Amino acid sequence: MPETDFTDSLILVLHGVGGRGAHLVLHGVGGRGAHLVLHGVGGRGAHLEALAEMIAPSLPGARLICPDAPLRYDWDDTGRQWFSVKDISPRNRPARLRAARAGFDAVLAREIAAAGFADRLNRVALVGFSQGAIMATDAVMSGRWPVAGLAALSGRLVKCGPVAAHQVPVMLSHGRDDPVIPASDAIKAMAHWQSQGHVCDLHLWQGLGHWFDTRTAAVTANFLRRCLLRTA
Repeated sequence: MPETDFTDSLILVLHGVGGRGAHLVLHGVGGRGAHLVLHGVGGRGAHLEALAEMIAPSLPGARLICPDAPLRYDWDDTGRQWFSVKDISPRNRPARLRAARAGFDAVLAREIAAAGFADRLNRVALVGFSQGAIMATDAVMSGRWPVAGLAALSGRLVKCGPVAAHQVPVMLSHGRDDPVIPASDAIKAMAHWQSQGHVCDLHLWQGLGHWFDTRTAAVTANFLRRCLLRTA
């Protein structure tokens, strides 16, 4: 693969329920830029360290920032969440997502401005896992964050409104054996994107539950690379 410098690029990685933000710094090829790794569900940073190490070589110089969600996790004070999942149901989930938008947007605005990309959203990509994918999907679909690309891992589409950000490339990745959010939710999400005239890639993985693996990392890295080269 030809060497390309992604120093002028920012990727925000958004954790799921009970996760935490950055705990580790890695460097891409050539040592340019900070790659920050966050804890996902249960706060296991080692798995995400492996994910970052697999993605980083495809994005030399890019900055990966992994912010904490603003709310304390319902069942563990050391974890964070974008919205409460206590007594969550299909009926009340949309209202909780809408209520979480202000906090989510504040986190993204703060991190993007601090990194110097406030006026360059075409050089910013979002990667969300689980609840982070739910929030990132809503942020792009509503048109609030017209970024360079969205990779949603093990997420779902909660509010099926019209797609406002028609130029944002979208990739969905989901384990076929996910016991938390069924793979059928990813298929429904893709159908909704497509019904709104939006191109959406979907990857379903046999033998994968509510997590990610080397296959997920590979398609995510390639997707992010294509998105950032497209807007270079």
